[in-house]
Amino acid sequence: MPEEDLRWRGELENGELNALHAEAFGHPVLPIDWAGQVRAHSLGWVTARDGAKLVGFVNVAWDGGVHAFILDTMVTAASERRGIGTRLVAAAEAEARAAGCEWLHVDFDDHLRAFYFDACGFRITPAGVIALVR
Repeated sequence: MPEEDLRWRGELENGELNALHAEAFGHPVLPIDWAGQVRAHSLGWVTARDGAKLVGFVNVAWDGGVHAFILDTMVTAASERRGIGTRLVAAAEAEARAAGCEWLHVDFDDHLRAFYFDACGFRITPAGVIALVR
């Protein structure tokens, strides 16, 4: 099978990204304006397509300076275990570095430790978080 087409700031439609997010995070499809949000607030994003179908996405938020943040890494269930997520994060890392960022941050649920630490090369650091919604 050919490798998926990865694009920095690739074209995306709200409907396809809402469907992917709902599948990846286990919630109903919501009417979120993803295209508007990422264009207004992100350093960029990476899309993965198998032909015309969106099969993966990662958002790269930033502080406008040297810190970039991985958000919403997602791959369709039918495309899992093919290295797409790892390639999405690697492309995000390369583009954040090219933009002059010095740090790439990520937070994640515990079941994703092996993905981010082993497959993607992040390292364990002290960090903190406050849950704003309980």
